[in-house]
Order: sequence, then C-alpha cells, then structure tokens
Amino acid sequence: MPTVKPFRALHYDPAVAGPLDRLVAPPYDVISDEQRRDYLARSPYNVVHLTLPESEEEAASELADWKERGVLVQDDERYWWIAQDYVGPDGVARTREGVAASVPVAPYEDGQVLPHERTHAGPKEGRLRLLRATRTQLEPIFLLYDADPVFDRPAGAPALDVEEGGVRTRAWPVAGGEIEIETPLLIADGHHRYETAVAYRAENPGATHTFAILVSSRAPGLEIFPTHRLAREVGEVPGDEVDAPAGGVTLYRDGRYLRVRSDDDFGPRVVESLAPVGVSYTAYADEAIATVDRGDAAAAFLLEPVTVDQVARFARAGETMPQKSTFFFPKLTSGLLFHPVG
Repeated sequence: MPTVKPFRALHYDPAVAGPLDRLVAPPYDVISDEQRRDYLARSPYNVVHLTLPESEEEAASELADWKERGVLVQDDERYWWIAQDYVGPDGVARTREGVAASVPVAPYEDGQVLPHERTHAGPKEGRLRLLRATRTQLEPIFLLYDADPVFDRPAGAPALDVEEGGVRTRAWPVAGGEIEIETPLLIADGHHRYETAVAYRAENPGATHTFAILVSSRAPGLEIFPTHRLAREVGEVPGDEVDAPAGGVTLYRDGRYLRVRSDDDFGPRVVESLAPVGVSYTAYADEAIATVDRGDAAAAFLLEPVTVDQVARFARAGETMPQKSTFFFPKLTSGLLFHPVG
C-alpha cells in the first residue's frame, strides 16, 4: 500500500513576489489563450509563466531566477493542510479539506495509485518536456483515499491565504512523519500529471515521489458534481415522460422531460450509447435546458452525480469511465506550492 511523506515545498515569498492573488491561477489545462494573457500580465511572477511558458527552457530559466532572487523560498520538510471554500454548481457553500504531500510514483499495475479515466498522449508529452526542464512538479495531482482524514485542521491563521476564481484557498504547514495509507489512492483529477511523473521516473529512478493533495473520501466537503450532456442529434430514446428531472438519466427535448429506461445503471455510459458523437458538456442543468430551448442543441441529457463508490469500483476493476463522467469542483489552485523532484 502507498506510503506518503512530507516534502520540502517551494512557495512564493509575498514580501518579494507580491500579493498571492497576482501569482496564482487555475490548472494549466483549463486556461484559455485569452486567460493566459491575462494571468501573464498580472505579475512577472505569476505561476502561468511556468505552467504555460513560451518554451520549457524559458520556464526552467524563470524558475532558477526566482529561486536565486528569493521570489520562491524552500521550506523544511513538512505537510501542508489545504482548505478550499467554494460555492458549487448547486449553489451550496462548502469547504473541502486535504493534505499536500509527497506520494509514491509507480505504474498503475502496482496497485498503489489507480486511475478512472483514459488519457491522451499529446498533453503528457508536453508536460514531460516541462518536467524534464524544471525538475519540479508545478501543479498537484488530486487524490482520494478511503480513510478518515489523516490530520485535523491546525489551529491559528493560515500561512497562505488567497482567493482565485471565487474559491478561497488556505494552507497551514503541518509536522509529521511518513503515513501508510491502507487502501490504494484514487486519482480524482490529474491523470496526465500522474502518468507524466511515471514516465519521468522511468528516465530518472531517483524521482520516486510526486506532488499531490490527498482528500479523504469521507470528508464532508468533497462532492462530485454531474456533467450534463448536450447532443446535436438524438434518435428514439426509450423512457417515460415526467414533469421534471427524475433521477437516473433524464432527456430534455421539445420542452418535455423523459426519464430514460436502461438496464445500465451508470448514467454517463447510458448517454454514450444513445449519443456517441456530437456531444458537449455543462455542469449546470439550467444552462443545458436553455441551450436546447434556444435551438443550439437538439436535446440535453441531465445526469445525477457519480458517487465516490462508483469511481472506486471502476478503478479497482481496472476499467475507465466515459469522458467527463466526474466533475470534481473546485479545481486545485496552482501556484501555492511546488514540489522539486530528483
């Protein structure tokens, strides 16, 4: 079973780098070209200069310069307790808490870390070049573990506190030794980053650990939100007309709701069989319905959220879910902590 440990994190020194809200950003893979330009303009030290650079060599040069000039400082070995305050797509305010740690890097076949979705080669190749150049994990992987939280939230004010994109993230340093997790770690978000770390370790045997934020699957603030489907065309669908979304999979078309009948109890797979191509996605049911009413989509499939148990069942069976089956919100903020690698 996986053993996680504290690490010597790099992080910004606001006295040198400036306010944290000018320095952090969302993960690289959800930033548009326009947003990238905005983040780059916020500060010469914004994390996007590293995560979405003009070239890998430029990122490595910037990182070395920032360390030399004290923009980034390195801590003693420790964990970091992370709390994110957010309002979900359902309008409910929550706090999700976890711990930033150094986790083992091993092929999925070893059973320490398990995936639930397929990845694509292109993004991994780019991330691997960046990791080779910087020798630093710039963004964390989001992992779940099936146990009670390994720490309680520390007392006192957080060492790091920033709001980005409507999400407030706070971090407290925590002392502690190695911790053995009794069950495999499940990747919630960051499959490409984890597989990049595995590829990097194959080239650099000393790079045995990588950067992750671990969240207990029993934590009250952990929610998986549904991602509803918008289809350009849909044929006949078996079902029963209902007055409103009624659990399972509900089809919305021509101003009416239809509860889809299927022998399959996994909603994203049901939709994949009924609308295999020409599908787009939204986290908001009202947006999906409005899109159909405007005539910009033929139909909407409104889904229930996937459960953590379903994610675990797929992962432990070695199966992958259809694209966009899970929506773990909020994304982890980039730029709070960095993890040097061997």
